[in-house]
Amino acid sequence: MASVLNSALSLNLSNFKSKRVRTHSLVSPFSLPLTRRRVTIRAADTDTNEAKPQAPVSGGAGGSSFNQLLGIKGAAQETNKWKIRLQLTKPVTWPPLVWGVVCGAAASGNFNWTLEDVAKSIVCMLMSGPFLTGYTQTINDYYDREIDAINEPYRPIPSGAISENEVITQIWVLLLGGLGLAGLLDVWAGHDFPVVFYLALGGSLLSYIYSAPPLKLKQNGWIGNFALGASYISLPWWAGQALFGTLTPDIIVLTLLYSIAGLGIAIVNDFKSIEGDRALGLQSLPVAFGAETAKWICVGAIDITQLSIAGYLLGDGKPYYALALVGLIIPQIVFQFQYFLKDPVKYDVKYQASAQPFLVLGLLVTALATSH
Repeated sequence: MASVLNSALSLNLSNFKSKRVRTHSLVSPFSLPLTRRRVTIRAADTDTNEAKPQAPVSGGAGGSSFNQLLGIKGAAQETNKWKIRLQLTKPVTWPPLVWGVVCGAAASGNFNWTLEDVAKSIVCMLMSGPFLTGYTQTINDYYDREIDAINEPYRPIPSGAISENEVITQIWVLLLGGLGLAGLLDVWAGHDFPVVFYLALGGSLLSYIYSAPPLKLKQNGWIGNFALGASYISLPWWAGQALFGTLTPDIIVLTLLYSIAGLGIAIVNDFKSIEGDRALGLQSLPVAFGAETAKWICVGAIDITQLSIAGYLLGDGKPYYALALVGLIIPQIVFQFQYFLKDPVKYDVKYQASAQPFLVLGLLVTALATSH
């Protein structure tokens, strides 16, 4: 993998200017919306038969220092290299991975509030969040750099605030640091097979092929969105559960099923860029199926997945957990009809802020149910 990554990082991306590039920003562990930088097409440009990206309206000199530290859009330009390095890791995306570790630890049934178990969980959170999610976001920005030079020229790499060699160094430090912590956790847990290390290695490879050519999974609406959901739901859960217990096939299937809900969440952000995606020939689900059909695919993926999980818990003799999960699904459906299904572009932020806390709490309910 090292040789593949090293050669790919030195690749000239001029042949990929027409490809879609996305990044993901999750607001908090209780809010799972995935915001992406996309190319948007101005209506005034359509007469020229040439798709032109629209310049951003925020960021740069007038941006926010707080946004810069979190690594989200609208960030102020910064000259301090450590702040720039932090921005590239997008700290706003770490909490969902931390929450996934919590769910996995709860699902194991073996976590105790001892100093050692708390210390193990903190190291696992550092591995999943700052190191491996930081690696993922930095490598994504690296492969976004030419599109960002058009869309968001004030971002760290296209603005020249940090050199490409410095970014490559950061990618390797975060990757090797995360894998090193994974190996440490396996030794600490006394694993005969280094399961946490291989989970970290597999997740790192998935992150690489998601962003980098030639595979660049993000270009396909189905595959890319599901890979995204699995990365934010399944992988940290597996790491937390493997650290404190046994990762069983039924848990793997259950969490992968939950990742279909993550796919639905990812679709929410596709509606803003229908015109641009269509002009560039990119197959997001709203482009492939039309906005009306895609919005029902989106809510269907979210709701049917959770209802299926509730049915599984009921069949497994855990009716109270199933009832609690259904109780958390109902407000999500209400907010879907109140906001998202009315206008998925206008109300996407309101919908995500209102509904996603209930979905994430449902993850914990499911984790607690599987621990008994």
